[in-house]
Amino acid sequence: MTEQSSAQGGGRADPLGGMPALALFLTALGLAGCGGAGQGPQAVAVPPDVAGTVHVCSSCHGPGGRSISSTFPRLAGQQKDYLIAQLTAFRDHKRADPHAQTYMWGMAARLSDPTIVALAAYYAAQPPVPGTPDNSPEAAAGREIYTQGIPAANVPACMVCHGGKGEGNSAFPRLAGQHSAYIERQLEAFASNARANEIMHANSKNLTAEQIRDIAAYVRSL
Repeated sequence: MTEQSSAQGGGRADPLGGMPALALFLTALGLAGCGGAGQGPQAVAVPPDVAGTVHVCSSCHGPGGRSISSTFPRLAGQQKDYLIAQLTAFRDHKRADPHAQTYMWGMAARLSDPTIVALAAYYAAQPPVPGTPDNSPEAAAGREIYTQGIPAANVPACMVCHGGKGEGNSAFPRLAGQHSAYIERQLEAFASNARANEIMHANSKNLTAEQIRDIAAYVRSL
């Protein structure tokens, strides 16, 4: 229920253009050094025409889009249409939440439409990161919100758009296995309109901080 909004065309971007080049370079090196595991037996090979771009993306989003830092969302297995919408919004400065401006505006500035489509297809085809089992009371509470919503607060069930297993659908993003801290930030951004999206603002504006944490804990476990 978090990322659907900007995909539907109201949101804003995840930045890279605001950081000094040296800081970006050093950050990329650090993240790459800490990076995730290898591609895995089912990983899809990088198309030659976007190999250089994927290499740059991997500095923050990890090999195959399996990020280990909650600052950067996991892209592996994400919905292709959603990725196309977000990359286009970053490039065109139509998604302008603070992280978008800091990290993705600059990175997406020169992406052509064919490159965006190729990147989206590559990451959508990667095996997603499995969810982390969570039997905590927080995850249980999040499951209830995800599957049933909160009728008294006019909060619909997240699964209506994002699927029963958090797999997403077309412009509605995959949430399953995503970093919980990332999900929390997106819901908070939607609620405050820092990440503009009419549908997600309406769905999140009445959530408490505790309920946002609960939802994030649950979808991470899917």
